[in-house]
Order: sequence, then structure tokens, then C-alpha cells
Amino acid sequence: MREQTAERDLVGRMRARDGSAVGDLASLYGPRIQQLAFRYLKNREDAEEVAQDVLMKVYRKIDAFRGDAALSSWIYRITFNTAMSRLRAVRAARTAEVRTPEAQPDMTVRTEPADWTAMADDHVLRREMRKKLVEALTHLPSVYRVPVLLRDIHGLSTEEASAVLRVKPQTLKSRLHRGRLILRKHLDDFAGGLELHSREMVN
Repeated sequence: MREQTAERDLVGRMRARDGSAVGDLASLYGPRIQQLAFRYLKNREDAEEVAQDVLMKVYRKIDAFRGDAALSSWIYRITFNTAMSRLRAVRAARTAEVRTPEAQPDMTVRTEPADWTAMADDHVLRREMRKKLVEALTHLPSVYRVPVLLRDIHGLSTEEASAVLRVKPQTLKSRLHRGRLILRKHLDDFAGGLELHSREMVN
């Protein structure tokens, strides 16, 4: 109850353009925003920049907050969208760098093993496993695929994923459970093949 009162007070101060409210917003939500951004970006500097961007967006756009959900849920959605935009920009920049021809000596450090069938075979299996997982995810209807991605791939908590999708935690859990069952079904054949392969290697 006290937290809700403090939240309403903070929202009211931001709407009144009280500059000191930004500091309180940062103290209350800054670490959580940065932690969530890091889960997506896997880079501390990018996560810090996203956190600063989110805090300013929340302050500037506070009039768009309707109050039909918790302020934290609204902030999580802004964080998700901002982090995804940042991630797309970073990937686009890396792609551009790869495509830019540069006359530089080959400084690549080669870490490939001198042989080795077992290791090479393991690499192939891992690559095939990733390929099968991506393929299996495409077979999931979006209503189940997104919860699986948010919880199992990006590592969000139930609360965070629920906030991003704007659904109740129980609804998210139900969709996640159904999605995992469908995913497991699509991966059954491949898992059986892996088990058979493992036995052959042991023998």
C-alpha cells in the first residue's frame, strides 16, 4: 500500500514536471532497468545507455501512462522496446562493418583443433542442435513462441515477461507451459538421434 502511494506521488510529480522526480525515478527503477536491458544486450555499456534513455523517456512521456497497470510494468515495456531498438542498431552496425572491404593483414587467431573427429563431430552436433531449435521455434504460434523466448532465451522473470506482454502472470505461465510442450515435441526426433549417436560413440 505504501509503495502504491509512493508510486502515485512520483507519477504526480513527474506530470507536474518536478525536476527532482527524475532522481527519485532513477533511484527506484534505475538498477532494475539496467539489469533488464543487460539481459537483452549482454553489454554493460549498452545497458547503461539504454537505462538512461528509458529514464528520460519515462519522464517525458509520463502523460501517456494511463495507470491501468503498475508503473513498473509500463517501464518494463519501454525498456524492452528501447533495448530491442538498440540491439537492432548494434547488429546493423556490425553487419555494415563486415561488409566493408578493408585491406588489412589476416590477424585471425585460429583456434581449430589439429584433428579431431570427436571435436569436429561435436561442433556439427551443436550447430545442428541450434538449427533444430530455431526451426522448432518457428513452428510455435506467436502466442506461445514469445513467452518461451522471453523466459527461456532472454532470461526474463515471470513478472518482467508478463509486463512486456501485458498479460497476467498466470496467463504467461500457461502459455509458457504449452509452448514448451510443443517445442519438446518438435525436438523429440532430434533428441532421439543424439541419444543414439552418444551410444555409438561410447561403444
